[in-house]
Amino acid sequence: MTFRSMLLTSIAVAAMVSGTARAQEAATVAFLMPDQASTRYEKHDFPGFKAEMTKICPSCTVIYQNANADMSLQQQQFNSVIAQGAKVVVLDPVDSAAAAGLVEIAQSQGVKVIAYDRPIPDKPADYYVSFDNEGIGHAIAQSLVEHLKKTGVAKGAGVLEINGSPTDAAAGLIRDGIHRGLKDSGYKTLAEFDTPEWAPPKAQEWAAGQITRFGADIKGVVAANDGTGGGAIAAFTAAGVNPVPPVTGNDATIAALQLIISGDQYNTISKPSEIVAAAAANVAVKLLKGETPEAKTTLYKTPSQLFVPAVVTAENIKAEIFDKGIQKPEEVCTGEYAAGCKKLGITK
Repeated sequence: MTFRSMLLTSIAVAAMVSGTARAQEAATVAFLMPDQASTRYEKHDFPGFKAEMTKICPSCTVIYQNANADMSLQQQQFNSVIAQGAKVVVLDPVDSAAAAGLVEIAQSQGVKVIAYDRPIPDKPADYYVSFDNEGIGHAIAQSLVEHLKKTGVAKGAGVLEINGSPTDAAAGLIRDGIHRGLKDSGYKTLAEFDTPEWAPPKAQEWAAGQITRFGADIKGVVAANDGTGGGAIAAFTAAGVNPVPPVTGNDATIAALQLIISGDQYNTISKPSEIVAAAAANVAVKLLKGETPEAKTTLYKTPSQLFVPAVVTAENIKAEIFDKGIQKPEEVCTGEYAAGCKKLGITK
């Protein structure tokens, strides 16, 4: 190769690298969330994603959309952000099965898809970032089982199981974990329910029917998240059941933390979503640069990073939530919960 051809080749490579850098700097990334039944997306996930993107790619444009539990709307939003030039789409699907078609559309146009929180089993995305959902289900069920045994609830007693949305693959993983946690516990599942759209009112309505059906035979409730758990607690309260049997949760919402402080909810899962959101942002920027993000594990043939969350009860709520700065006492220990916060040492 002559000096002139080497020089031209070097110039061409430099131009390609420069072009890639400029594309990355000016790139558009979409962050598409599934619903507003949980407050986490507006309060934690998107702010966490936006903050990390601002830090590592300040010239990138971030588009945020929420589908409000409507798969047709999410499909429109997905097509819209691609039309607006999104090169990476972070997708938390309303319907995990239907989302396979969206991944196929995106990849056919050179657009990368990061499955977020909920996996897409039928079509491998370019990456998957989430908490360990199967591990969450197992952890909340195991925590409840240990509590029942510790408080002297005899083997053979019954519990209710309230799962998440039947169209959410992550809910399926949580359900599988719950089943594993209850399998050899010695306690029987009286009834089980898949909650459409994770809607708390639907969980409450179902739980009310089971209270009428089983009454005092219900010794605990394994609920897949704080919304469904809160629905169950509302049903027991409306039925005049006091004390409410121990109820699980997941997401560490302010409402759930308050219920744990008051003694109405037994546990939740601390999932500072900002951690997962920041990880998704870093994966997005790597994909924009043409790099291959490191896979910590593989799920549904998709390179993945799964974070392990902590179970929170009244015993460790101060250490896990307040000492770590996940929530501030002044945001949680209000009104009727002030006394409980003092009792648990959260406030003085």
